[in-house]
Amino acid sequence: MGILSRSAVSRKPNETMRLIVTTFVGVVLGFFIGVSFPTLSLTKLNLPSSIFPSMDLLHVRESGDEKTWLPVNSISSRSTEAQNVTGTSKIWVPSNPRGAERLPPQIVAAESDFYLRRLWGNPSEDLKSKPQYLVTFTVGYDQRMNIDAAVKKFSGNFTILLFHYDGRTTEWDEFEWSKQAIHVSIRKQTKWWYAKRFLHPAIVAQYDYIFIWDEDLGVEHFNAEEYIKLVRKHGLEISQPGLEPNKGLTWQMTKRRGDREVHKETDEKPGWCSDPHLPPCAAFVEIMAPVFSRDAWRCVWHLIQNDLVHGWGLDFALRKCVEPAHEKIGVVDSQWIVHQTVPSLGSQGEAQDGKKPWQGVRERCRKEWTMFQDRLSKAEIQYFKAMEIGISNSTVH
Repeated sequence: MGILSRSAVSRKPNETMRLIVTTFVGVVLGFFIGVSFPTLSLTKLNLPSSIFPSMDLLHVRESGDEKTWLPVNSISSRSTEAQNVTGTSKIWVPSNPRGAERLPPQIVAAESDFYLRRLWGNPSEDLKSKPQYLVTFTVGYDQRMNIDAAVKKFSGNFTILLFHYDGRTTEWDEFEWSKQAIHVSIRKQTKWWYAKRFLHPAIVAQYDYIFIWDEDLGVEHFNAEEYIKLVRKHGLEISQPGLEPNKGLTWQMTKRRGDREVHKETDEKPGWCSDPHLPPCAAFVEIMAPVFSRDAWRCVWHLIQNDLVHGWGLDFALRKCVEPAHEKIGVVDSQWIVHQTVPSLGSQGEAQDGKKPWQGVRERCRKEWTMFQDRLSKAEIQYFKAMEIGISNSTVH
């Protein structure tokens, strides 16, 4: 036992020296490996984090001749941000338009227009001008000469939009202006059907005023630019040109007066007006040639019923969209038109039960008027009841 003990003691200095030499060689070898691979990063090694529970690892980021040392946890944070940007983000913006809440607000294009664009070049150079106003006509090819005369009353500051109820569009290319107009064609539809589907407020948002006109209007005494000036001057949000008094006149309110620029009220037959500020004595224009400001149209579009296509009754309800209506709805007398009363829509109907096509169309018009008034009245009553407001204090008439 004694011999073994002495032998172990005598070998300890040799083992210690060998350990020191091995360690030195390892350090030198590690140094040369490090010099040979300067961009080696520990973040490239697939090592479990539990092996380095308290180590603050470093990563080399090179930019030109400069090197920056960043903590690995910083790199991980930046990587998460990159993932958020590239598609795994949790964007939710309630103030965005409905359906677009997941988009960053700066990319949302909520409005559009009818401006024509090229298929080539820089988009910012597409438009030489941006018309401020929109005029629409619902047309059949038989009325082309009348529409040609009407369109020429509107300057280049107007976008021209034709809704074709007879399906004939290419023939209109005989008119040079037609080649730059917008054409929408669906057979046997009315202008209010078109308006509800193609004139959403977000689509016409670039236009200060929107004209929604019939095809049978005589415009010899009308100038669109002068009309706009008068509408602005008198603060009209909803308007129409005065009607020549000897033809196609239904209401006294829309009758042209020769002694003024604009009028906003009139006298009607006894008992027709319960209030001098209510239709048809005030706050009233007809649906044949209305003109809407952008703001008024935002409301009127929602008032148009999806299934009621003739618009009868709408003229009595337009006042719901502006306040005070008897001041912001009016007739422009000095720019006037003639209603030619061409029964073109009647010919688009069908003969049924022994009735002529136009008779069926007229019956539908009257039926829609009653249905619209019914809906509006019930909707207002339900609203005031829900708000616990007495009907006597409401605006239901």
